[in-house]
Amino acid sequence: MLYDKAVSDLKPMEKVKKGDRIFELFKQSIPILMGIFLFFNPFPHTTTIKEACFYLSALIVLLLLVFKKVSFSFKMPLSMPFALFTIWVFVGLFFALNNPNSIHDFYAHLLKYLTFYYILVNFFNAKKRLVGLMWVTILSAAAFSIWAITYFYFFLGNNITTRLGLDFTEIPINIIGIVTLFAIILSLQYLHEKISIYRKTLLAICLIVTSLATLLTQTIGTLLAIVFSLPILFLKNKKTVVIFIMFLLVAMIFLPVRHRLATQSIVSKIRNDPRINITYNFIEIVKDYPITGIGFGMQTYDNKDLLNRYNARIPIEYRQETPTAAPHNLLLDVAARLGLVGLALYLYIIFAFVRMGWKTMKYGKDDFIKSWGLCLMAAFVAVFIQGMFENIHSGPPAIVLYAIFAMMTILWRLNYGVTIVIRNKN
Repeated sequence: MLYDKAVSDLKPMEKVKKGDRIFELFKQSIPILMGIFLFFNPFPHTTTIKEACFYLSALIVLLLLVFKKVSFSFKMPLSMPFALFTIWVFVGLFFALNNPNSIHDFYAHLLKYLTFYYILVNFFNAKKRLVGLMWVTILSAAAFSIWAITYFYFFLGNNITTRLGLDFTEIPINIIGIVTLFAIILSLQYLHEKISIYRKTLLAICLIVTSLATLLTQTIGTLLAIVFSLPILFLKNKKTVVIFIMFLLVAMIFLPVRHRLATQSIVSKIRNDPRINITYNFIEIVKDYPITGIGFGMQTYDNKDLLNRYNARIPIEYRQETPTAAPHNLLLDVAARLGLVGLALYLYIIFAFVRMGWKTMKYGKDDFIKSWGLCLMAAFVAVFIQGMFENIHSGPPAIVLYAIFAMMTILWRLNYGVTIVIRNKN
């Protein structure tokens, strides 16, 4: 009798422990799934893998919240700017020229990225996990660079003078530089850390291949991003940055990018850059829709009648034969889609990020937080400058942008002792 009673008492305990193990497995799987998602971010034709990892992660987080097995925090400096911006995008849906597409993009190109951001912040909330996230980013860009260079120049047989990325991938030329430069900046910072010679060797290899891929794109926006971001890293990482600059200068001697750096070439490119014509066209759109914009949906830009109407209004010397269906400028993109109010709220997000980054760099409690805060600020400056030449609010560059937001937020939380409380209730 006593034995039977003991066994009956034991079974519920076993079930509880088994249930806890399942939930613990769920919690451990999220960083793995998000790591896979981030690794495949730059690779074309991997949508199924990325979507599976993202939605499975979101589902697991939802289950953990429903069963109260994890605390999911929204208390961070970017939450209020994100909330206000999201509310304005939602309001704009009622005034959008292409309402169905704006509703789709409201989810696909905002809510989805915000979900990605909050999952990273809540589940990579320790130094080791943050470093792991950075390693995934570095290895992903290196693997992508090796594949892109091999496929484009060896398999397709393109001449070395041809810009890497021309009609061979889902990722345009300018976008490749956004992915690779982010990894370059992380690599330069990590090389400055006290790590084993094996890791430094691996980092050096990754740095070389991502740098080559970056230079082979011959993208002026990316080169300008390098010029403005490296001095920020130089403040705490002088030796590594100087060596890297010397490597770049030597590499440029043998690569065709040197022709695009010639003074006459740069001046000529600025004078004849089609982005000037594009800017004139989209400024006219903002003038007619200054409050709510034309709508958050990116396919609204495909409205030929809309673009032709405004193209006819600008000075004849700036008119385009066929208007480009994208502003190629992150600020103009937001202003056209969400009006000046939306642009102001977007700038509020940037202000909140820079303020958070400044506090992390200035008042970090240890060198890890200060140095990586500086690194992520350099990465943000690089993406922002590249965004002045290309659309970055969807696809791989958007993932890079929100990853930078998340990494800086994680540093901020580590600095101020904010952690996620994992609940294990019997």
